[in-house]
Amino acid sequence: MTRPRLLASGIQGKGPGVERRSVLAAGVALGAGVFVGPVPAWATPAPRLSADPGAAGRRLFAAGAYARLDEVLPQLLVGAAHSMEQGPAGAARAADVWVLASQLAVKHGRTEAAGVYAERAGAAARRSGNPVVLAAAARAAATPLRRTGRTAGALQLLEEARTHLTAGSRPTAAELDAAGMVELTAAYTAAQAQQPSTARDFADQAEQTAARLARHPNTAASRPRELTAGQCALYRIGIHRRLGDVDTALAHARRLRPAQLPTAERRARAATDTARALLDAGDAAGAFAQLRLVELAAPLEARRPSVRTLTRQVAELRPDLPGLSDYAHRTAVSPLSPA
Repeated sequence: MTRPRLLASGIQGKGPGVERRSVLAAGVALGAGVFVGPVPAWATPAPRLSADPGAAGRRLFAAGAYARLDEVLPQLLVGAAHSMEQGPAGAARAADVWVLASQLAVKHGRTEAAGVYAERAGAAARRSGNPVVLAAAARAAATPLRRTGRTAGALQLLEEARTHLTAGSRPTAAELDAAGMVELTAAYTAAQAQQPSTARDFADQAEQTAARLARHPNTAASRPRELTAGQCALYRIGIHRRLGDVDTALAHARRLRPAQLPTAERRARAATDTARALLDAGDAAGAFAQLRLVELAAPLEARRPSVRTLTRQVAELRPDLPGLSDYAHRTAVSPLSPA
């Protein structure tokens, strides 16, 4: 695949005022005018962020507790805005919160808001000068970019983020973890754009990175690793389904065990992607069985707009399935707050 022109030097050690003429510097912010929706101005007092303000929020997100996260996020966002003034470390903490806000907006189906939050995450990440933080912001930005037809920009952004993470001869475990997740995001993005060779290349790279990471001792127990063999298998389901290779997608689904995925949100995502692949294969009953697993893993996942659409598709094909009517009624109303 064709590689974009990358930065000539690394990110770490650069001050926030250093100009970075690259897509990583400018592209994380998505460009002026791409997303015009305002970020809410919350009226609560502005707290100072703790050493890891996003930790509690990440735990709620991982558990699929989106309604509770909606309640606590406003205070975190106010704190994030003020943390930007606390130097590179404060900017990194702020970026973590903005990334979380963007991810939650995606769960709501609010692409425009996700882009706005990702833009704020990018600004904070650039100020932090930390390539791991920049990678998280790039991944957050990639989702609204690809959902609005800007796949090329998303892939360029992700490729450059990966390059900075792996520029050294001996990347740290945190850098490998971030690089592998960037590769998986890029693989899915390329698959959605019907670029099979690029998608498979990135997916292969992610599996290689996961193997390298597995050889590193895990000393950061406070922030579990995202990149695992199970995570790679989960992404493969969606990647191959997007490429139209449903048999391969389902083969990966059969090999994936829920215990390989450490969070409720990831287990629900695996069941959702498997349900979509089964529905593509014409197996509405199998898809409904997976939807039940979505609700079992994380009940609010079953009420997300995209998952409720999937439920309606199953009901259109097999309205006679036992339990489907009750399931559809139970999950019909989303508890997620509007923008």
